[in-house]
Amino acid sequence: LASPKILEQARQEIDRLEKKKYSLLTRDDDDYPELLREIFDPPCVLYCAGKREALREDAVAVIGARRPSAYGRAVAEKLAAELASRGVVVISGMARGIDSQAHWGALKEGKTVAVLGSGLENIYPPENRKLFSKIAEKGAIITEYPLDSPPLAFHFPLRNRIISGLSQAVVVVEATRRSGSLITARLALEQNREVMAVPGNITSELSQGTHWLIKAGA
Repeated sequence: LASPKILEQARQEIDRLEKKKYSLLTRDDDDYPELLREIFDPPCVLYCAGKREALREDAVAVIGARRPSAYGRAVAEKLAAELASRGVVVISGMARGIDSQAHWGALKEGKTVAVLGSGLENIYPPENRKLFSKIAEKGAIITEYPLDSPPLAFHFPLRNRIISGLSQAVVVVEATRRSGSLITARLALEQNREVMAVPGNITSELSQGTHWLIKAGA
């Protein structure tokens, strides 16, 4: 922290941001999302690609399994499209599975915001580069991590507090009992957000997490 190189590294990072037309939000900025500012540990900075004004609109998170069933994919896309058609911004994590389907569904009718667990120049999963570009046209992609940050495993549970923090409600579509989506649901409750879950096939492992949430009062 005492190294004189740190300020120079910060200047270089800001130069790269400007060249890419990305923006940087701090908690002191007027555009910093009010809902996110309310949580226990809001990120000090947000790196943003796309339209930062999307971060201050009414929003609902749609999240779920990385390997969903055909039913889960269809429900996530339909829910997200219907929410977006009513002017609600759909928040998700741009992960494989339910997250990606939610983003694509929202893009059909309106806006969506993706929250990454890596830097904006290190898109994960890599096959979502096209989705990244499409989201930036209508909504925004944000992260608290510097541009080249890799998708380290511990980043994702931390990322989840931003997904729930930006949202007025969190909807879980398919989740096992050990799913990361249940972490987001717990964080949402701690942040005083609504938690909702989609029921599924009673014989499917992918319904265990959502049915547990409903049993617990979702």
